[in-house]
Amino acid sequence: MNPQKKVDLKLIIVGAIGVGKTSLLHQYVHKTFYEEYQTTLGASILSKIIMLGDTTLKLQIWDTGGQEWFRSMVSTFYKGSDGCVLAFDVTDLESFEALDIWRGDVLAKIVPMEESYPMVLLGNKIDLADRKVPQEVAQGWCKEKDIPYFEVSAKNDINVVQAFEMLASRALLRYRSILENHLIDSIKLSPEQSRSSCC
Repeated sequence: MNPQKKVDLKLIIVGAIGVGKTSLLHQYVHKTFYEEYQTTLGASILSKIIMLGDTTLKLQIWDTGGQEWFRSMVSTFYKGSDGCVLAFDVTDLESFEALDIWRGDVLAKIVPMEESYPMVLLGNKIDLADRKVPQEVAQGWCKEKDIPYFEVSAKNDINVVQAFEMLASRALLRYRSILENHLIDSIKLSPEQSRSSCC
């Protein structure tokens, strides 16, 4: 691909309230961490431009609120997304147990619903001592669903870049595959279409 060509990808980050979605996003985009907690209402959007191989990617990352009563509104933001970060807090078992619901909500909004939709799972707050979700349990959940898993810390910037760039890489592959299939479908001509007629 031409390095002058820029590919825009929409990524979303979802998970229960308080798992650190906003902190992960700010760490990835701005290399900052804020100690004070503020709930995301609805969604906010941050952008980051990265190079993957010879391709310039403009990532538009939607940070969604994790409140139960926002879920139906927030799920409208999933449409048109190219990939998803699922996040949970390793010190909060409920946030891990809710992952199936969050994943199901996202997949229900993807058109067409497909297995190749890229996701990564981030177990955040590994810098804290009171862990409730063993790494093996999270890895087992991911293995069942064929989703890469990263143990991360937004506070200490552990594995944050690697996780987002893994997702961006998978989203780019999916984007190229869809584009290639669309081009192939559009240039296929039936015998009737290939004949020209004047009248």
